[in-house]
Amino acid sequence: MLVNESENNTLELVPRRGLIVWVYSLKQLKNLRRFGYVHYVSKKMKYVVLYVDDIDVETTVEKISKQFFVRSVEMSMRPDINMNFDNRLGNKEIIEGEPLEFEEQKTEIRLAEFVEE
Repeated sequence: MLVNESENNTLELVPRRGLIVWVYSLKQLKNLRRFGYVHYVSKKMKYVVLYVDDIDVETTVEKISKQFFVRSVEMSMRPDINMNFDNRLGNKEIIEGEPLEFEEQKTEIRLAEFVEE
C-alpha cells in the first residue's frame, strides 16, 4: 500500500493491486514503469510484477495490454480473498486448566536381525 501525505500531515493508505505482465521482450521495461511500481522482473520467464492503484486498475490493465510488447496481463486475486482463518481449520479453543487429550498408539520396535523375510 502506498502512503500519501496531505497538507494537514495525515497519512492516507491507497490500496494497491499486483499485476503480472507477460512480455515478449524486456527491452521495453522502462515503458512499464510509467504505469506503476515495478516490484520484480523475471528475465528467464519474461514477466514483470507491477503494483498499481486499485481505483483505476481496469483502465491500467487495458492500457498495458494494448502495448505491442505485452503478451498478456493477469490481476492478483489477493485483495479478493478473505484472509481471516479463525476456526476454519477445525482448531478447538484451548481452555486453561483442562488437560490436553493425546491418543496413544501401540508400536513395536524390531531389530533388523529378527525380521522375517
